[in-house]
Order: sequence, then C-alpha cells, then structure tokens
Amino acid sequence: MTTTVQANAAARETAPHPYVGMWVTADGHIRHELLPNGRYDEDRGNRKSAYRGRYSITGEHIDYVDDTGFTADGNFVDGVLYHAGMVLRRER
Repeated sequence: MTTTVQANAAARETAPHPYVGMWVTADGHIRHELLPNGRYDEDRGNRKSAYRGRYSITGEHIDYVDDTGFTADGNFVDGVLYHAGMVLRRER
C-alpha cells in the first residue's frame, strides 16, 4: 500500500524541472530545448540538432556537456536564460 508521503515523493521525482522546455533567442535563430531526461537539443537556424548533450541545473545555474565533450554554462535570471553570450526566453 502506498502512503501519501510515498506518493508525494514519487511525484516530485518524476515531475519535470521547472526550466524544462523550449528556450529561444529573440530572432528565433537559436532554439534550445531542455528535455525532462537531462538532455538538451539545440537548433541553429535551419540546422536541426546542431548541438546535443546533457545538462544539470543547480539553483539558477545550468551546466552543459555536449556529446563531443565541449562544456558551457549559463544562468536563469528573472525567467531569462543567459547562456554563452545569448539571451533566451521560454517559448510559450
């Protein structure tokens, strides 16, 4: 039998991080999707999946490691993602 505490803990473990979703530059050239499984997929212009890799979020800070081993990071400030000189906003 599952208790309420166990059910709530399981829901928290499976709920996506609040920053999961699509982040886009103002001109739409960069489309950066944070997937719920800890991976990301970034389109650049017409180039689909130009960069792919994994990410981890600690507080408001995000660290990336792409599939080639390149690393980058960024920060979320007031609902905006600042990453590698780019400013991305969540696509609604």
